[in-house]
Amino acid sequence: MDENAPIVYVVDDDRAIRESLESLLRSVGFRVSVFASGAEFLETKREDSPSCLILDVRLPGLGGLDLQSEISRSGIEVPVIFITGHGDIPMTVRAMKAGAIEFLTKPFREQDLLDAIAQAIQRDGDDRRARGEIAELQTRFETLTPREREVMQWVVAGLLNKQIANRLGVSEITVKTHRSQVVQKMKADSVADLVRMSERLNLPTAKV
Repeated sequence: MDENAPIVYVVDDDRAIRESLESLLRSVGFRVSVFASGAEFLETKREDSPSCLILDVRLPGLGGLDLQSEISRSGIEVPVIFITGHGDIPMTVRAMKAGAIEFLTKPFREQDLLDAIAQAIQRDGDDRRARGEIAELQTRFETLTPREREVMQWVVAGLLNKQIANRLGVSEITVKTHRSQVVQKMKADSVADLVRMSERLNLPTAKV
């Protein structure tokens, strides 16, 4: 099994279901980790790779919907696919509103589950890339000096070098120097690029 292959976590108290899902998922190339309870899943260290969670709604102790809430509160980033033999509309609505990828009622078609897993893995991969990009932008931003951050803020707001110089009480040449450093450190190709970076970092907008 490829150690870089996506991993599917399965939480179901029915041993037969766990073994059946594990066999199916391994046959199509996924790594699989199974758990008999939500508590067991929460206590286990998860791998840093694209993944998703197949979760039974009705579990002893911590139920599936409550586990979904606990996962969210704990900051665990994993797409959830619910499976159940006793689903109802309110249950489905709650799960989907909380971000579940799919809500499948047993018995379900294997292909429906595999399609949901493919969607979940794709979403998790996209989210991981986005978080990685933001982390990289944050690292770059932290290399800026306080003055360079000020200059970046005004550049993003659309001010010209001369206007920024007037606001900061420095020379235009000084602003140009700081601006050049900002562009270099942030690896920006244009002002529009700096604007996009600022938005992704959720930086405060300067009031012109």
